[in-house]
Amino acid sequence: MTALAPQSFQKADRPVLRERGQREVFCGLTRIVWLHRKLQDAFFLVVGSRTCAHLIQSAAGVMIFAEPRFATAIIEDRDLAGMADAEAELDRVVEQLLERRPDIKLLFLVGSCPSEVIKLDLSRSAHRLSRQYHPQVRVLNYSGSGIETTFTQGEDACLEALVGALETAPADAEADLLVVGALPDVVEGQFARLLSALGIRNVGFLPSRSADSLPRIGSSTRFLLAQPFLATTAAALEKRGATRIAALFPIGVEGTTGWLTAAARAFGIDGAKMIEVLTPPAQRARNALAAWRSVLEGKSLFFFPDSQLEVPLARMLCRELGMRAIEIGTPYLHREHLKEELELLPDSALLSEGQDVERQLDRCRAARPDITVCGLVPRDNQGETRRQSG
Repeated sequence: MTALAPQSFQKADRPVLRERGQREVFCGLTRIVWLHRKLQDAFFLVVGSRTCAHLIQSAAGVMIFAEPRFATAIIEDRDLAGMADAEAELDRVVEQLLERRPDIKLLFLVGSCPSEVIKLDLSRSAHRLSRQYHPQVRVLNYSGSGIETTFTQGEDACLEALVGALETAPADAEADLLVVGALPDVVEGQFARLLSALGIRNVGFLPSRSADSLPRIGSSTRFLLAQPFLATTAAALEKRGATRIAALFPIGVEGTTGWLTAAARAFGIDGAKMIEVLTPPAQRARNALAAWRSVLEGKSLFFFPDSQLEVPLARMLCRELGMRAIEIGTPYLHREHLKEELELLPDSALLSEGQDVERQLDRCRAARPDITVCGLVPRDNQGETRRQSG
């Protein structure tokens, strides 16, 4: 069922096509491949089926003998039939894992579609196991099920679980900045250097690289979202007393400059200092983009909903590279977090939330865009798109 509902934004009333139909989504378990590289002393134990194991193994592209920091506790037919004590089996697997991998400091029990179908309470298991292995190992849980979510929401659920485990900062603690969202190490390092050059002290990152360096959280904490798909993590931080800094997302020159400027303003940094620190890297970035603008300027662009990165990506491609967005589809539109982004989107672009893949494919074929941005789309032997639900 499709409805065209007007939504009020500061810039103008922009109509949003809200769709609720067949969807194509990628499982949230795949986000483990990214997170396990970031959290260097964490282990992700998926409680799921052999299909879950094959999915993550394929996405990771590493061999088991390389001992990656993720694995799957397989739910067998006996578990599904209620013939085995699933909690006892899980305890046994965790014990074997921690004996073999004593370097683990943080263990995530990750729910999947099968574990949710049999109503396995991983939250209770995590609390029990955390008490058992404290203080050597902290055990947390979150759901990576792909039944109703996009793959990026796997990271959101993981970081939300981490927020619940953070220590509380004292009420009189000095104001600090928390950058929220998993970033490549090189990007994290660049942000840390720029924020330090601006004069912002006490900068932390969530997730941190180790369990021992997790930040504290409290009323003195201000946080910047580095990713637009972290809605539940942001809500958890605000519940703990932290304050979100409204900003563009750090995609492109304009977005990154606006993101850093918002942080500087929140900490009372004067305009002259911002110009001094941010102008040189911004100019280098513009120079790097110039060659791509000559290739992409004037090209039409169509976004299928996939990651929730679509809105800031479209803003950057249109405003900095001169592209023309036909449709900007996103799985979920968080209007408060994307307020600054929405004000900069071109009026001519159709903004859609959710998906009815059949209708969207028809619109894309009719528009004949130069570039289509989408997730994985299955094809049959004749090369035709096979239409299927998520």
